[in-house]
Amino acid sequence: MYSAKVMDHFTNPRNVGEIPDADGVGTEGNPTCGDVMQIFIKVKDDRIVDIKFKTFGCGAAIAVSSMITEMAKGKTIDEALTISKESVANELEGLPPQKMHCSNLGADALKKAIEDYRSRNK
Repeated sequence: MYSAKVMDHFTNPRNVGEIPDADGVGTEGNPTCGDVMQIFIKVKDDRIVDIKFKTFGCGAAIAVSSMITEMAKGKTIDEALTISKESVANELEGLPPQKMHCSNLGADALKKAIEDYRSRNK
């Protein structure tokens, strides 16, 4: 069973879409289940001022993507890097064990977007 929070983020996902002139883009996928997440970030003064996602996957993957964007928006780059698969699952009030890999994808896609941002702004 999914928590009410997971269902809310699945049926009403926040920050869906892409940022055409993104400062960083991160893509993460799981070939086993077919889920793919793409995170776009806009950064100003070392702070994530906008974040969007595009996800192809199950309800848990969409909920995780939505929650990651909510958690990262407004944070500094270093603060956003502390978002972990555990913290995402906790914010969603839990995920079934067989869906925990979805929270890994979200945290990893965010980290890749930040790495992309940093590589463009050395």
